[in-house]
Amino acid sequence: MSVIITDTGFASDTWTGDFVTLDTLPANDCASGLDLASDTDPNALSGRLSCIELIRVDFPSSADGRGFTIAAQLRRLGFTGRLRARGHVIADQYAMARRSGFDEIEIDDALAARQPQDQWLARADWQSHDYRARMQG
Repeated sequence: MSVIITDTGFASDTWTGDFVTLDTLPANDCASGLDLASDTDPNALSGRLSCIELIRVDFPSSADGRGFTIAAQLRRLGFTGRLRARGHVIADQYAMARRSGFDEIEIDDALAARQPQDQWLARADWQSHDYRARMQG
């Protein structure tokens, strides 16, 4: 099982579609869900983003920040669908994930037990707790 984390806390996964990888993404067809590895070049999806509903970006380690860059690049390329970080993202990284463009995070039950919902909710007000907000306030 996995746990989905949003600004409102832990939730069940509401996604019912399938996922394909970039290697199995049909050349002239849409996919409802796409799994991206942490070493994917988002430019490979240029011109194909409008028909993808959800993209899941893998985080193989909490020390691997490439997924944050991928999320920001996907948003700059015009992706407006759901963007999900999946894997080893920790509560301390929640604000960074949201600022880089992720809508939600998917973690396994073991990580959810080690970092319960209150640790994630403490970072849920990510828009007003950044250095720019503190400087303006």
